[in-house]
Amino acid sequence: MALKSPETIRLKPPRPARVAVALPGTGSDADFARRAFGPAAAASGLELIAVEPDPRGLIAGYRAALDAAAERGQVLATGISLGAAIAVEWAAENPEKVMGVIAALPAWTGPDIAECPAAQSAAYTAERLGSDGLEPVVERMRTSSPAWLADALTQSWRAQWPLLPHALREAASYRWPDVEQLATVTVPVALVAAIDDPVHPLAVAEQWASAIPRAALYRITLDELGADPAILGRIGFAAFG
Repeated sequence: MALKSPETIRLKPPRPARVAVALPGTGSDADFARRAFGPAAAASGLELIAVEPDPRGLIAGYRAALDAAAERGQVLATGISLGAAIAVEWAAENPEKVMGVIAALPAWTGPDIAECPAAQSAAYTAERLGSDGLEPVVERMRTSSPAWLADALTQSWRAQWPLLPHALREAASYRWPDVEQLATVTVPVALVAAIDDPVHPLAVAEQWASAIPRAALYRITLDELGADPAILGRIGFAAFG
């Protein structure tokens, strides 16, 4: 199947959204999701609900937040990495409740996660947190990460401690949507991928864009994301304009 692109498909939502919901990625928090999607939501006149992860039940908490938002009207579901996958899955199950999805940095396709970089990273970090404690792991993370990412994760990891390992293990065992499930998503989906992100490979976003019937793929770099996280929202919201 030929890869769809912004030049060959325009995302026309079937109905306007009443509220936008932003789901963070693994180990991240509502603050980063708010910075990513909040400015574009405000410019569009939409309230943004940035969901704070509950490490006692990460995925259940995300789904509950989407369900609660849908009681108020049509939802624009947005998410990063794991949050993007939950948003897409929920949209596939609740097409009558969702206007569209902005899915940023999808990490994998399908339930076979043995080679999934994001799952491997989450599992390794959970193991190290259990054996070494929070601050030594944070210190090592900061030495190997870009400053913008290190600052964001330091904030979120400390806030979720001491339950952070539980959340990371849940994320590491998550079975990502497969091609067949992606094909059942009937609402428009704007995908945003970083071309130089080894944890969220561009090839995965391209596979999602090919599988989802009404999808468009937009490409950025990690430097662009780090300089201005709001680029995710600007690109995603513009896709529905």
